[in-house]
Amino acid sequence: MTYSEHHLQDENTDFLLRCILSLQNMEEAYDFFSDLCTIPEIKSMARRLAVAKMLKEKMKFEDIVKETGASTATVSRVNRSLCYGNHGYLKIINRVQEDER
Repeated sequence: MTYSEHHLQDENTDFLLRCILSLQNMEEAYDFFSDLCTIPEIKSMARRLAVAKMLKEKMKFEDIVKETGASTATVSRVNRSLCYGNHGYLKIINRVQEDER
């Protein structure tokens, strides 16, 4: 799926993503996201990303549920995105892990 084929694309979403891309450091990111989202929304996104990282590392579903507190439905949904989605999780996880090396 190309950028222009995303069903969520509109003027507001484009602006949001441009704002995210303009963040320059962790402090700005924390400030922006704490203003934009509720704490549960941020924690939920962070949990899904952690689930994706664990699935990439071939951890078992039940271990992921235990470690993250995510529901089995969330783990399944993230797994489906990893297998059949746009590879967004993997691109970013791989990039961050590479940058940390």
